[in-house]
Amino acid sequence: MEPGRPAHSPDSLEFTVENVEKALHQLYYDPNIENKNLAQKWLMQAQVSPQAWQFCWVLLSPEKVQEIQYFGASALHTKISRYWGDIPAEQYDTLKTQLFGQITRFASGPKIVLTRLCVALASLALNMMPEAWPAAVSEMVRVFQAEGAGVDGRARCLALLELLTVLPEEFQTSRLPQFRRGQVRGALGQEWAAVFPLLQQLLRQADSPGFIKAKVLKCLSSWVLLDVPLNESEGLLQECFAALCDPELFDTAVEAIVNAISQPDSQRYVNTLLKLVPQVLQLQEQLRQAVQSGDMETSHGICRIAVALGENHSRALLEQVEQWQGFLALVNMIMFCTGIPGHYPVNETTSSLTLTFWYTLQDDIMSFEAEKQAVYLQVYRPVYFQLVDVLLHKAQFPSDEEYSSWSSDEKEQFRIYRVDISDTLMYVFEMLGVELLSNLYDKLGRLLTNTEQPSSWQHTEALLYGFQSIAETIDVNYSDVIPGLIGLIPRISINNVQLADTVMFTIGALAEWLADHPVMLSSVLPLVLHALGNPELSVSSVSTLKKICRECKHDLPPYAANIVAVSQEVLIKQIHKTSQCMWLMQALGFLLSALPVEEILRNLHSLITPYIQQLEKLADETPNPSNKLAIIHILGLLSNLFTTLDVTRQEEEGEGAPPVKTAPPEPGPNPVVVVLQQVFALIQTVLSKWLNDSQVVEAVCAIFEKSVKTLLHDFAPMVSQLSEMLGQMYSTIPQASALDLTRQMVHIFASETDHFPPIKALFELVTSVTLTLFQQGPRDHPDIVDSFMQLQAQALKRKPDLFLSENLDVKAVFHCGVLSLKFPEAPTVKSTCLFFTELLPHCADTPPIGQVVQEDGKLLLQAVLEAVGGQASRSLMDQFAEVLFALNKHCFNCLALWLKEALQAQGFPSSRVSTEQKDTFSQQILRERVNKRRVKEIVKEFTLLCRGLHGTEYAADY
Repeated sequence: MEPGRPAHSPDSLEFTVENVEKALHQLYYDPNIENKNLAQKWLMQAQVSPQAWQFCWVLLSPEKVQEIQYFGASALHTKISRYWGDIPAEQYDTLKTQLFGQITRFASGPKIVLTRLCVALASLALNMMPEAWPAAVSEMVRVFQAEGAGVDGRARCLALLELLTVLPEEFQTSRLPQFRRGQVRGALGQEWAAVFPLLQQLLRQADSPGFIKAKVLKCLSSWVLLDVPLNESEGLLQECFAALCDPELFDTAVEAIVNAISQPDSQRYVNTLLKLVPQVLQLQEQLRQAVQSGDMETSHGICRIAVALGENHSRALLEQVEQWQGFLALVNMIMFCTGIPGHYPVNETTSSLTLTFWYTLQDDIMSFEAEKQAVYLQVYRPVYFQLVDVLLHKAQFPSDEEYSSWSSDEKEQFRIYRVDISDTLMYVFEMLGVELLSNLYDKLGRLLTNTEQPSSWQHTEALLYGFQSIAETIDVNYSDVIPGLIGLIPRISINNVQLADTVMFTIGALAEWLADHPVMLSSVLPLVLHALGNPELSVSSVSTLKKICRECKHDLPPYAANIVAVSQEVLIKQIHKTSQCMWLMQALGFLLSALPVEEILRNLHSLITPYIQQLEKLADETPNPSNKLAIIHILGLLSNLFTTLDVTRQEEEGEGAPPVKTAPPEPGPNPVVVVLQQVFALIQTVLSKWLNDSQVVEAVCAIFEKSVKTLLHDFAPMVSQLSEMLGQMYSTIPQASALDLTRQMVHIFASETDHFPPIKALFELVTSVTLTLFQQGPRDHPDIVDSFMQLQAQALKRKPDLFLSENLDVKAVFHCGVLSLKFPEAPTVKSTCLFFTELLPHCADTPPIGQVVQEDGKLLLQAVLEAVGGQASRSLMDQFAEVLFALNKHCFNCLALWLKEALQAQGFPSSRVSTEQKDTFSQQILRERVNKRRVKEIVKEFTLLCRGLHGTEYAADY
């Protein structure tokens, strides 16, 4: 095949040596990507063809180029590993001899061909072990140690090591069936006796060159992953430790030691582990020198070894009580690695490796019985106090100058590293308890009151960060140092963003404590309000204010005017991004909830008026993208304010706290309703211009939805107005958000006599509009169909009387449901199944429903059976099972008849199920009228049969 000439169609070419070579030429050198792809496809077929046995040996001829030789060796491996069953047993020995010969020939290279040949022989050995080729590894060692064949000894030695290295790797990835895996693993375990002396001899020989020793270490790494017993590799591990002095061998030696120590089986060999401890401790000098000279790779490697020993075996080593000093020395060595100088991730990457060790050690100590635990805590509590100091030192920011030179990726890695430190501190608190907080408080106090040596902001920030890490997730209300801490906070001279952020988050973490000690609010609130004006502190200051307003709202009335004024100012200056503006509005909602009604109204008036004026202006303009964003922003601010502004609800308090009594609601309309009524006409104007835009419609619906959810029955005065507006909106342009809001209204007001007429009218209107949409083709609107089905289900749940109305076409709604069951979108199908499970129980008490199910229930059953037969995703089978269960419970006699009729059809619901299987399914379903879980199991079984997946690994996903 010449370059540029299209390949023959893959089927028409014979699998001969010449054609393989042409295709390989095309694959490597043809610039045309389509030709490359055709060649690739054809070569894959060639590799698995019967002819591969002939051509692969020819492709390995010495005169061929290495790409062609490589393909020959790969084809051999493919045939042996995947098509073992095709090879007659009498050819095994010939194949073995040929492979040995080829490996000897390629011992001096090319390396890529040698490796593929070794992998092929490894695959052969795994398939023949143990019966057909006992002592395979011993034979490999013997063959390659024999003199002759004109191949130099070093090349033969390297080829043998390559073969021994790929053998365990090939075992890990091989496709051996489960019972064979166990046999072969056992056989390989016995063969270790032939590998060990060879590796030891090569490592100990004075004249072994570095590259051979490196290969030996790689080979050891590969074998220990087979769970070679640790006591059997002990001698080699000592050689590995010796090899750590040689920079050329350092990396491979570390890998071998870490792999050996980390094998799950190794904890059984306590005596060997105890011998390893002093060997690891001897590396401390090398570690110190590496740290001093800034050799990060060496310090990283030694740290990996110490952590592997400590993390995997802390329990076993702790239990050797008489050896406690050795283990404590190892713990201190790991502490040195945690506190390694430099800033992570720029000048060191080692300290993060140690964090899980501290978790593991603590878990192991805390899991001992009380007496033993007390002994260990005496030794290790001081260690953990030291750890806290080390971690807080590592969490410190670098100098401003250095930090500004970091890349954004380095800053992000450092942020994540600090979160890991924060998690570790929180964990350590379980061991050290309140004493840890006192310890941090004393340090911070000394730092802030020491006038002689002014401290760096980094030092202060790290101590506060430690405090905040603990206070954020652990209830610190009982700690007596918090008042002191709150007293210290105003003394901190905040001249830096990172420090200011941490001060904010610390105050936020103490919000619940402040609710119990409101007298302290006056010392921290001014700091938070001051920070609100700084865009760089946006997230921390706004989230802290929100926490304080939520937790302490009953103590905030004296500060309310000030908080509202500052918030208004920052909102008008547009200091914060959208999401922070929304949080700020939620904070104000919490704050206003605790004020008397006239004050709420006064504050709302001053807060909202500027936005209302802006909205009036925007409503007059011709719609365009920028005023759309402004409108959505203002509507968002209002709905976030109304989300939390709740004057009636009793506070949910923590366990054991006395419930807070809120004043009974004052007579007169709810403040939110007053505001909504004032802006209602304006919102209608905005809507009329933006009805086509689903985002604006969604933002309008969100205001009312949040208000209805928060106010519940207090929303009553707005019901008829809103129902009318919703009806007009939906009739003009149907949108899912309008249906969701209608559902909320039905949920709360449908069962109230006063509000039933407007709700009924709205429900009938949106139903008839949606039915029209179904006639025009609902496929483009899965979201509307989803919301519509949820609305119908809600109506059936709250007020089934709605289905008695002569203005509601129950039959049409039923048919839309049957159609919706066939939608490809899972959420829509789920909502539709919910609709039917709500509908069927009303067959007896709501005549229009009973009638339509009687007449058309068979259509519903057919749709359900189609879905189970393979039309719908398997993840939805539980929902369809619920519909079947409801049919069986409420329409038993009909169901028996319908099942019989539907399942008579040839090939329905799937050609894979027999008549007997269908009959069994019918009988099983009809028998279960009480046990819903059993119906789900029956449906799952049947759907697997219908899909031809029964008993396959795919079925196991269930």
